[in-house]
Amino acid sequence: MANQEDIFRKVISHAKEYGYVVQSSEIYDGLSAVYDYTQNGAELKKNIKEYWWKAMVQMHENIVGIDAAIFMHPTTWKASGHVDAFNDPLIDNKDSKKRYRADVLVEDYVAKIEAKIDKEVQKALKRFGESFDKAQFLTTNPRVLAYQEKAQSILKRLGRSLEAEDLEDVKNLIEELEIVCPVSGSKNWTDVKQFNLMFGTKLGASAESATDLYLRPETAQGIFVNFLNVQKSGRLKIPFGIAQIGKAFRNEIVARQFIFRMREFEQMEMQFFIKPGTQIEWYEKWKELRMKWHLSLGMGEENYRFHDHEKLAHYADAATDIEFKFPFGFKELEGIHSRTDFDLASHEKYSGKKLQYFDPEINENYVPYVVETSIGVDRMFLAVFSNSLKEEELENGTTRTVLKIPAVLAPTKAAVLPLVKKDGLPEIAHKIIDDLKWDFNVVYDEKDAVGRRYRRQDAAGTPFCITVDHQTLEDETVTIRYRDTMEQNRIALGVVNETIANEVGIRNWLKKTE
Repeated sequence: MANQEDIFRKVISHAKEYGYVVQSSEIYDGLSAVYDYTQNGAELKKNIKEYWWKAMVQMHENIVGIDAAIFMHPTTWKASGHVDAFNDPLIDNKDSKKRYRADVLVEDYVAKIEAKIDKEVQKALKRFGESFDKAQFLTTNPRVLAYQEKAQSILKRLGRSLEAEDLEDVKNLIEELEIVCPVSGSKNWTDVKQFNLMFGTKLGASAESATDLYLRPETAQGIFVNFLNVQKSGRLKIPFGIAQIGKAFRNEIVARQFIFRMREFEQMEMQFFIKPGTQIEWYEKWKELRMKWHLSLGMGEENYRFHDHEKLAHYADAATDIEFKFPFGFKELEGIHSRTDFDLASHEKYSGKKLQYFDPEINENYVPYVVETSIGVDRMFLAVFSNSLKEEELENGTTRTVLKIPAVLAPTKAAVLPLVKKDGLPEIAHKIIDDLKWDFNVVYDEKDAVGRRYRRQDAAGTPFCITVDHQTLEDETVTIRYRDTMEQNRIALGVVNETIANEVGIRNWLKKTE
């Protein structure tokens, strides 16, 4: 585990050093679990959102996007179930006075069992070499099977207890597993209690007449309350989707793991409205489409897996997570849920307004069912950033730190470097910048020896370096250097723009999902 913790620490410090993420209000000692995205982070975040929006809205004729307000009428959250059911099970350690999510303590315990399975796999791989059959090993090795059975039975019991709101059994499970407080190392636990996660606020000029509001804990409800407006104004026929990117707020007591779990975060959600009875077919379809989108970024198929929910939310009849292998193990990156007609039917009941679709094919009104895809922008950012950060040993015995962000998402697409600060080379470099900046985010870099500049751009995640040298004056060619392979080629000045466009264009990356 220490190795994973070291890797994660490097991720956090690299994010700060290279202008990606810093703690909010850092000069005032920061604010717990709130972070600011600095210059490169803001660009990466914007590019992730654009990559999702193009794939989700632009590439689908039957999906449109909206941008709903953060403040909503308070009855919205009564109808959605958040007022009564949006709780986390919390437990305190009496010695350290630290508070934890009870379910996360159990899940972390299971993650340690999964780490033991990984260790067994690595040992066997060393022993058997190329003849090693991982799939067979996982299904036949007695020790691995025992670990798997233990992990599954713990998660099943946790799921059942949470579903039945049997908080006493959740505490019993923690005690039976002899889970200790990570700070005090003691097993001196309080009872498990539920805690509502919504932030309250007030709307109005005077305290007497102010309305109690909530900061939205999810963006989905903004889509549901606008379902009819969008359907009618867009003359949309079922099946169709409404997508949205926006901020949400949760009063996470145990916010941790950097930007993985924050109190203010951003979601990319799409609600797909369908005919009742077709939900399982669409649920499977969206599982496939969303996984293809993730894999199009080339971050390694082995780093993703589906994890079906043992405990379903009150509105769902099927739910799965796409989990990603973060430096702290496999965790949820995206949720795909079959939400039935819960949301629209509930808003219909609470608002007294009809939220139905008239289906001309069957000449009938009905409340549509919904399949949801929901991904955290910040988690996606962390997945991309942590997966891209590499320490590489080079042939000459030196090492380099490189941030291999998929080129389509990279904050800066190219750095333009004059070999020396004289002989007219900076002027040519500035001309190249002036041409490229219309289409790409590019930077000019003339400080230090060119080798050091390459290393700096590698660490910042820039996919290409364009070097202007004395040969450029003779034949109008430049050197293009590729971050990932360090390969260098001479290309004509006239094709620099086209060369970069081919490598970073969304079209070429998203084509992989077809």
